[in-house]
Amino acid sequence: MAIHDLSAQLWHERELLDLLTFKLEEEQLLLTAGKTRWISHATREVEQVLERLSSAGLARSVTVAAVAAEWGLPEEATLRELAAGAPEGPWSEILAAHLKAMTEQTGVIRQLRDANAQFLRAASRSTQETLADVTSMPKTYDAHGRAANASESRLFARDL
Repeated sequence: MAIHDLSAQLWHERELLDLLTFKLEEEQLLLTAGKTRWISHATREVEQVLERLSSAGLARSVTVAAVAAEWGLPEEATLRELAAGAPEGPWSEILAAHLKAMTEQTGVIRQLRDANAQFLRAASRSTQETLADVTSMPKTYDAHGRAANASESRLFARDL
């Protein structure tokens, strides 16, 4: 039966959503700890999980269409419509539980994504401000240890 395949696919998607949550939390920990060296790795891992989720979503759509056809529902039925139109038995509750869990997990993921984007914007602003400060007034020290503009400093002090 296609409904058993659909249930297995929904469990797989939920596992991928959990993995995505973990990867986003991992990325957030790196951002808050200032470990920018690893941000590109964490971001790449998030993107890989998103690709896997996209593939799983496509496979689910095909299976939902098959289940809908078996149950006499339109092939373009959503998971919510499938749960509402399920025949007598446990499938209505099972599909509704999957839908509820996935909707809640998606909300958590959205919050993490937004927070990480905010951290990244703040880090970018901070880097730009630091670079502006460094390039606007570069300082060096003269032979006597006094601060001087880089244009006034000498590599070798003549009066030593």
